[in-house]
Amino acid sequence: MEVSITMSQTLLERAALVVEEAWPYLEHSKETRERLAHAAASLTVSLPVRMDDGSLSIFAAYRVRYNTARGPSKGGIRFHPDVSLDDVQALAFWMTFKCALLDLPFGGGKGGICVDASKLSPMELERLSRRYVDAIADFIGPNLDIPAPDVYTDARIMGWMADQYGIIHRQFTPAVITGKPLAMGGSHGRVDATANGAFHVVERVLKGRKKKREKTTVAIQGFGHAARPLAQRLFQSGYCVVALGDSKGGVYAAHGLDVPSLRKLKEEGVAVIEAASRSEKGAKVRTITNEELLALEVDVLIPAALEDQITEQNVDDVRAKYIFEVANGPISQSVNARLVDAGVRVVPDLLVNAGGVVVSHFEWVQNRTGQCWSEQKVAKKLERQMVEASDLVTACAKDKGISLRTAAYVLALERLEAAISAHGTHTFFEGG
Repeated sequence: MEVSITMSQTLLERAALVVEEAWPYLEHSKETRERLAHAAASLTVSLPVRMDDGSLSIFAAYRVRYNTARGPSKGGIRFHPDVSLDDVQALAFWMTFKCALLDLPFGGGKGGICVDASKLSPMELERLSRRYVDAIADFIGPNLDIPAPDVYTDARIMGWMADQYGIIHRQFTPAVITGKPLAMGGSHGRVDATANGAFHVVERVLKGRKKKREKTTVAIQGFGHAARPLAQRLFQSGYCVVALGDSKGGVYAAHGLDVPSLRKLKEEGVAVIEAASRSEKGAKVRTITNEELLALEVDVLIPAALEDQITEQNVDDVRAKYIFEVANGPISQSVNARLVDAGVRVVPDLLVNAGGVVVSHFEWVQNRTGQCWSEQKVAKKLERQMVEASDLVTACAKDKGISLRTAAYVLALERLEAAISAHGTHTFFEGG
């Protein structure tokens, strides 16, 4: 099914068009379509924060609960200078389907603050984080909306936010936020959950290929919180990681990169290009742009940066056999069909990067029951859930003759349809 897309459309409008391709493959009510066309609740706030020099800065911030038919909304909080309400609504929309695909008892939510966090001191960052919770405290809660980390937020920031919520409500409420430090009720395995979940999907989808791991070449665009541990796990499992990139550019080595050394330097604040020059002395490593990285002839391409990295401008340059979307929406919907038609196996973000919310669910369960699961238990449960979801998506795509992306949305929609219908639709009142 072909859909019409223009770049003048908002990110949410473009995200919604993906679902249009899935509707014909399942029975559904008009009311379900109508419910999923609108966000349940959106909050826009201004955050006044006192800076270290005594001046006052105002930051725009957002929180969206897109749909709660399957449970309280769940989704991260990102700190980024380009954050807008449209972005947050689109991300909450995606989270609605991601939670449904993984069969989690959550709806979709998301939050964000328009800020360049790298320009704030630690104290300014803490004041901003706590001020955000002050502004949205009535909008979130363990049974209402549960935030988590996202782009440029981490366990420390989640800890500040959870603490501030407890101060406001005068009670310890760890289940209000996931991705917290272990000492505040966080879960083992949460920090690397997105990477580990993606690794299990890669392994499952590539299972059965005759090509050995050491001969399977991998290029990763992005080297952030998810990409770094994923790159290292792929490296340690024998895959040949030939290219890595960050916002300043990338590096390529046909023989494979020394991922652990690059990761160590990157976590010390060194850009990938500079890190490679330090750790790969004497090796045949060359500098490339992120555009060149996306066009490499590799077995596996992993976009792990931001949205809309593969577009009309560069789609014809892509030569990878498989693409695993670790970032949210890295492939513009207008070109997704062209990749599929060209024989590229595109494994969608809805599945690939779901490990984070899966382990967030584990953390929420532990907080609500007063338990603390071992790292081994979390890892085993995560692997089982990601493998099962991968198999379901693959089987659905094969059975219906559709792409993996469309199959993921079909499965998610089936669960959303069931939940929305169970709350009561016009069919409950027919003949009354």
